[in-house]
Amino acid sequence: MIELRPFDTLGGENHGWLNAKHHFSFANYYDPKRMSWGSLRVWNDDEIAAGTGFPPHPHADMEIITYVREGAITHEDNLGNKGRTEAGDVQVMSAGTGVRHSEYNAEPGLTRIFQIWIEPTRRGEKAAWGAKPFPKGDRAGQFVVLASGFDEDTDETGGGALPIRTDARVVGATLKAGESAVYPLGVARRAYLVPAIGEVEVNGVRVNARDGVAISGEETVTVTAVNDAEIVLVDAA
Repeated sequence: MIELRPFDTLGGENHGWLNAKHHFSFANYYDPKRMSWGSLRVWNDDEIAAGTGFPPHPHADMEIITYVREGAITHEDNLGNKGRTEAGDVQVMSAGTGVRHSEYNAEPGLTRIFQIWIEPTRRGEKAAWGAKPFPKGDRAGQFVVLASGFDEDTDETGGGALPIRTDARVVGATLKAGESAVYPLGVARRAYLVPAIGEVEVNGVRVNARDGVAISGEETVTVTAVNDAEIVLVDAA
């Protein structure tokens, strides 16, 4: 099954400093048909004005992945972590037993992010944060794992994907017009895919930039770029 969720059907609200679109029910947006997709609970498409951001607030028991599409985001939390994540790069916060954090756009221009929340399969652990660059050239023509709950995808020496505490992967690819990439999903898994930029075909279904695609029951996911595209996919239980 492949269900297209066009960008103009998403919920959301423009707060002035924040223009947010929600692929799933979130905040004041509620749709009983779009509560989650497996363990994937939130996919927000956020545009944050220069010099603004999310002030300190708490979280617990959630894996929060931030994919920066444009600009940069600056993170700070009560565990002493602080860092700046630039466009194309990824940060992960495992909220664990509790963390208080802020996310600000300290840049002179607009910052655009995907904020992805996945329910954890491991609980009761201390909160953690990490960030890592993922050069787009390394993702050219192929899917690369950006964050993962599987040991084979991560490397304690700093290589591989950022670790998350859940039975899921976040992967990304950059494709030139006409190029294709194949992701081996498996019929027992669910995937949710959003092109950050560009138009693509997903198993033959046309998808515009920032549209969502909910996928299940597919052995593989084949993405072909109609024009140059940047893709993010979550593979969840």
